[in-house]
Amino acid sequence: MSFPKEGKFFPPGDGAGIEHRYAAEIAGALNRSLGANRARIKTAVAWTGANERTVKNWFSGKYGPSGEHLIGLMRHSDDVLEIVLELSGRSVLLHTVRADRAEQLLRELMVVLRMDT
Repeated sequence: MSFPKEGKFFPPGDGAGIEHRYAAEIAGALNRSLGANRARIKTAVAWTGANERTVKNWFSGKYGPSGEHLIGLMRHSDDVLEIVLELSGRSVLLHTVRADRAEQLLRELMVVLRMDT
């Protein structure tokens, strides 16, 4: 008994090119988040536990992170979190993330202002 030769490939369509866009968007978010800092690769390695070569590929946009590595990046980088929400069609949640970030900055500002008085 053999398997049919038809139907073993997915037709091109909605998913075509998403891998490239995903990798490019994550690279942009990482570069915004960590900038041109010389330690940016090591920082991302510490956040994710991935090896250095893998992280360099993320920064170059050659590949994108997956699984637990993506979660580690989202946990530490608001830019990566926002890109993932946007790419997943959850842009409404961006307002919550940004409001949380603004609240955190206001708390930090209040601490600084109290120290100056």
